[in-house]
Amino acid sequence: MRLRQAILTAAAAAVLSVGAGTGAKAETFRWAFQGDAQSLDPHILNETFTIGFHSNIYEGLIRRDEDLKIQPALATSWEMMEPTRWRFHLREGVTFHNGNEFNADDVIFSFQRILKEGSDMGSKLAPGTEVVKVDDYTVDFITENPNPILHYEWADVFIMDKEWAEKNSATQPSDVAKGEENYAAFNANGTGPFKVQSRETDVKTVLVPNEDWWDEPKHNLTEVVFTPISSDATRVAALLSGEIDMMYPVPVQDLRRVDSNAGTSTMTGPELRTIFLGMDQMRDELLYSNVEGENPFKDQRVREAFYRAIDINAIKQKIMRGQSDPSALMISPFLFERADEFERLAYDPDKAKELLAEAGYPDGFQLQMDCPNNRYVNDEAICQAVVAMLAKVGVQVDLNAQPKAQYFAKALAYDVSFYLLGWTPSSLDSYNVLANLIMCLDREKTPIQAKFNYGGYCNPKVDELANEVLVETDQEARNDKIEEAFRTLHEDRGYIPLHQQYLAWGKRDNIDLVQRPDNQFMLYRVNVN
Repeated sequence: MRLRQAILTAAAAAVLSVGAGTGAKAETFRWAFQGDAQSLDPHILNETFTIGFHSNIYEGLIRRDEDLKIQPALATSWEMMEPTRWRFHLREGVTFHNGNEFNADDVIFSFQRILKEGSDMGSKLAPGTEVVKVDDYTVDFITENPNPILHYEWADVFIMDKEWAEKNSATQPSDVAKGEENYAAFNANGTGPFKVQSRETDVKTVLVPNEDWWDEPKHNLTEVVFTPISSDATRVAALLSGEIDMMYPVPVQDLRRVDSNAGTSTMTGPELRTIFLGMDQMRDELLYSNVEGENPFKDQRVREAFYRAIDINAIKQKIMRGQSDPSALMISPFLFERADEFERLAYDPDKAKELLAEAGYPDGFQLQMDCPNNRYVNDEAICQAVVAMLAKVGVQVDLNAQPKAQYFAKALAYDVSFYLLGWTPSSLDSYNVLANLIMCLDREKTPIQAKFNYGGYCNPKVDELANEVLVETDQEARNDKIEEAFRTLHEDRGYIPLHQQYLAWGKRDNIDLVQRPDNQFMLYRVNVN
């Protein structure tokens, strides 16, 4: 844990700290990202940008600071009453944006809501956990087994106003996969530092400070204007011309241009996100392939062939311009101290062809690849490179690159055969990766577990180890189990890890802000000078 914190602190060295913000003149702040938040509903999508956007409007029981250390938020303190009972003491005197008082009923309602159909956040509460009201400002969480990291992910479990949700028929989360929406998708009522003044989806969202926020503002903003700009060139041009004050991501090919422009600069640093490729291993026949009656990805040799066909160093140099770290693991090495014990499979197209032939595909085969084109750094370009590399070993890939709204709707319906995804564990812990991406997917028995395991990878040994990791309190023993779980996945070739991308933000020089290694943007730490 000390090592992990030291690395995180080093990763946060790219931070530009704010000054004495509250004494500066008030200003409008204009910023842009490559896509919009999927919805204003805080429980629908476990995706970093959407969560980060919501965190300026809604709050959880805890929050994380610029070094990703846990801080009290809507809970002022907590303690373990017994191995399976945690008690959280809630902050008194807090009001939602509409003036309603915050209390224990809102906490219980929100934790129940994340477990309902349509929510992506259910994995943040361990199965079988009971949420009990002690009094208006005290809540107990009773777990089936000891859980030393119970609250690590709760900065992203945003608390909603029970009364407001019931009044507006928003007790059920919107469902991205089904395209269902409700009042909470277009309106917000949190306790956070900013309120939504107006919202035009995919066009513009205007936020204003919450004058009744319980905490002391560390910004000098009177208005925040967010504009999604999907075109890299347009986004960069808007920054260079002064049309916007901050944007991200900066395309890697434009980093020097932004830094050399008078009045603008970049902020770069390692991100905790891992970009990887997934394969459908659960169906007997792929949805999108010319192979009939069987699923090539059920054969470990085919999965390894795909892995060895990918020249990760070429992707780093030509696509990412050096702004990535190739990975052998599904988690950032900053978050697992034994990561250096793993090595990527070597790039070997000849070996890939040999493996395909051994598996019965000497001439390769054809399939479709799903990829977002406005979510990760150079996501579509990475997918295009993968398509070209696989073609060299005889696999013909039809690329289906879409905006993230369409991509996630398709992926969350498990309507994919081969896909690219990125993942940042919000708990900053390996169990998050195991539980969300790697444990066996059973949509009927365990609809919450492994929800983002779109390809249905399954190894009961990994599940057994993951369950032990969750309750293990001895750190060395816990690391042993994590290592064995990741080792099993690696030997199965269950996923193809690619890299950890770098953060690349661009800003005008008169803007002071904080860059967190998890790529969540804290508006309440922004000052315009």
